[in-house]
Amino acid sequence: MRPTRLPVPPPWQNLDRYQFQHCGLNWNFGLIYYIISTVTIEEIYQLAIKMGIGADPRGKEGVAKYLARQKKAYEELSTSKKEDFDLESLKNPYSDTRILFGDSSVNVDKIMAGIDFDTGEVVLADRLNQKGESIDLLIAHHPSGGALASLHEVMDLQVDLMASYGVPINVAEGMLSERVSEVRRKIGPINHYRSVDAARLLGLPFMCIHTVWDNLGWRFMAGIFEKKDYETVGDVMDILKTIPEYKQAIKYKAGPTIYWGSEKNRAGRVAVSEFTGGTEGAKEIYEKLSHAGIGTIIGMHVSEEHREEAKKYHINLIIAGHIVSDSVGANLFLDELEKRGITIIPASGLIRVNRLKTRTKRS
Repeated sequence: MRPTRLPVPPPWQNLDRYQFQHCGLNWNFGLIYYIISTVTIEEIYQLAIKMGIGADPRGKEGVAKYLARQKKAYEELSTSKKEDFDLESLKNPYSDTRILFGDSSVNVDKIMAGIDFDTGEVVLADRLNQKGESIDLLIAHHPSGGALASLHEVMDLQVDLMASYGVPINVAEGMLSERVSEVRRKIGPINHYRSVDAARLLGLPFMCIHTVWDNLGWRFMAGIFEKKDYETVGDVMDILKTIPEYKQAIKYKAGPTIYWGSEKNRAGRVAVSEFTGGTEGAKEIYEKLSHAGIGTIIGMHVSEEHREEAKKYHINLIIAGHIVSDSVGANLFLDELEKRGITIIPASGLIRVNRLKTRTKRS
């Protein structure tokens, strides 16, 4: 067990001062008190769930209803089927956010966080530890293990999101059902546990935080683009490019792009409709969004099939960028970890922007 690293205190942390005389000399000294705060893997996991629910498009009440449906489904199972049920899903609404390996009671001082963690990233963390980094926990955005195998389960969130934009909830649910089945079939043959096994063999605690970070990113972006009117698509792009993560992504040649429409097009009602909910939804939803009055969509990424549907129904389509958009939600969460004294090592495409430092400079 390695010792906890103590910070160098500022002068005002010298709480008690003492003076006395000895051998004809005046002695003056102060005692410094440290309050050592530790954060465990379990506490990070619970914080993720809490923040994910707080930013969820369904709202806390909607999430509670979803968990109630999960509980009812569990209670109706036979005894034999209950043995295979994921009990964690009764309290965590995000199947793609899980502790994948490690003792959840372990204290965390330093993490390596990134977007995609495969065997290479796990070995990299181990190599960094050999060089003295002392990484306690790996946090990936995109899921691995059982969290990847059950990715389709979080897509139910999209039904409520589409309903919030004016699509009848029964229509949204009907359109999504086949897409959920398709995603389940696509991810079925994948080697889900490759990176988890690498972490296990090297003894590195590992977790993934997917929809939680996507919810945080969606809430942040919706607060900017869905709360006011924009005259043109170009106006939307101008604001998008001022967000620090996207400014950096532009330098990396991976910034926001208009996939359909033009900067001169009228923006109409803007929806950040493709930021959370596991993965792309049903392509047929563009027709319904158009009828609901959506003029411009901001998404992370889009397939050619989906792009053609947006074009068909005259919806301007801004693709902000996948990895950079994932970084927005990641940063909002990682800032909370930094508040708790945890050191962050960004890796695997994460564009780290610390908004705590930005706020400090402004104040």
